[in-house]
Amino acid sequence: MDINILNEAQLSQLDQLIISADTILITCHKSPDGDAIGSCLGWAEYLRSRGKDPTVIVPDQFPDFLMWLPNTEKIVRYDKHKEKCDMLFKIADLVFCLDFNATSRVSDMESALVSTPAPKVLIDHHLDPTVPAVLSISHPEASSTSELVFRIVWQMDGFKSLGRQFAIPVYCGMMTDTGGFLYNSSRPEIYFIIGELLTKHIDKDRIYRNVYHNYSEDRIRLMGYVMYEKLTYLPEYHAAYYAITKDELRRFHFIKGDAEGLVNIPQQIKGLRLSISLREDTEKKNLIWVSLRSVDQFPCNKMASEFFNGGGHINASGGHLDMTMEEAVETVRRAIIAYAEMLK
Repeated sequence: MDINILNEAQLSQLDQLIISADTILITCHKSPDGDAIGSCLGWAEYLRSRGKDPTVIVPDQFPDFLMWLPNTEKIVRYDKHKEKCDMLFKIADLVFCLDFNATSRVSDMESALVSTPAPKVLIDHHLDPTVPAVLSISHPEASSTSELVFRIVWQMDGFKSLGRQFAIPVYCGMMTDTGGFLYNSSRPEIYFIIGELLTKHIDKDRIYRNVYHNYSEDRIRLMGYVMYEKLTYLPEYHAAYYAITKDELRRFHFIKGDAEGLVNIPQQIKGLRLSISLREDTEKKNLIWVSLRSVDQFPCNKMASEFFNGGGHINASGGHLDMTMEEAVETVRRAIIAYAEMLK
């Protein structure tokens, strides 16, 4: 199966950039998810196989349920080590931007990223990339950035020499960005890639358990509370939403990652086409994080762009609202009504 994604000019350019670089940084978006962390760790492992010593810098904390991935202890958090990271951006001679399409997605790290003199290479699967890169490897049709990392490494003939420390994070990134291969994962190339990753003797069942069966008691109780007390179901629109306040999150001792996947659960309702999550930021006032999930051809990315200052993929998108929770709920209801015909 042909899974190559680079033309000859791109392949040569990327190879030369890697060869000539001494100080290489790999970074991703704020609030890194499984794909962001998985693609960064996988790409770093490939670069090590090329004799390089890259540094993975992430803007802030990533979920506890990803801490088990190999080499997470080498990740440097910008919010914890700003001076060190700023210095690294100043002396870097190559920066890889993974899993984000705009520099604003790295939040407080944006100034350091934009001002670095190093050339940037973008590897991403989100729509409409604006990152100023000398090489942009952008494929919105891909399941994940981790899939792109695999395909690039495969095309550069690097996969054969790599082992589990590459295969585990790449598989994890693909798995988490498709909801356990439940959406955006119908192309046969994805299963060819999975088959090849399994040749590295990874335990895909254990990876699944480490991600999806690795929560605290508080998270399980939060899930039950949200589904019983907070879920609003609108059968006439085949839609559901819920809103969680910061006080409710504190009640259940919320830690980063505890809300992961909750937005998928209402999709188990027969006939549901759209599920929306509203979560109040625990620190900033009047900041609401929005997640959207849909089925079939309902474009939750379009809704996210139009109503929630966001975007993403057709069946999995996100955004944010700078308003009170009451106002955010009203915005959700307006969005659902605006898309009533498509939902019905």
